[in-house]
Amino acid sequence: MGRLALLLFTACLSATAMAADAIKSERKEVFGDVTVHYNTFNSTFLTPDIAKAAELIRSKNQGVINVSVIKDGKPLSASVTGTVKDLTSQSVSLNFKQVTEQGAIYYIAQYPVPQQETRTFEIKVQTGDKIDTINFNQELFPGE
Repeated sequence: MGRLALLLFTACLSATAMAADAIKSERKEVFGDVTVHYNTFNSTFLTPDIAKAAELIRSKNQGVINVSVIKDGKPLSASVTGTVKDLTSQSVSLNFKQVTEQGAIYYIAQYPVPQQETRTFEIKVQTGDKIDTINFNQELFPGE
């Protein structure tokens, strides 16, 4: 699972071939003393063994969203929920699962990518009694 953490962290910090968000190139939001990093990419970027270890479906029509929550430079447990909407406002719930390994905590979820289109993501991160919301649009492309 150490390779999973490295891959997800790298994916979270790097630009992917799946999408480009010209408005905000750095995928993070700061809420007081809590920083939330997020990224989304096509599941075919995962190697088969990493996808299996994370219990993710590796397919050209499946996207992955990765969220990490940091406070004082350390991973923070949170409750992460969200939705992704297409241009017709059809919404899909994002069912995040927590991955914890070697001092890192990530929240990952999958969603369908049936065709090239821009999607609207809404991610809610709850730490204690506080709920912070991240909204962003991203153009998505099915993998090859």
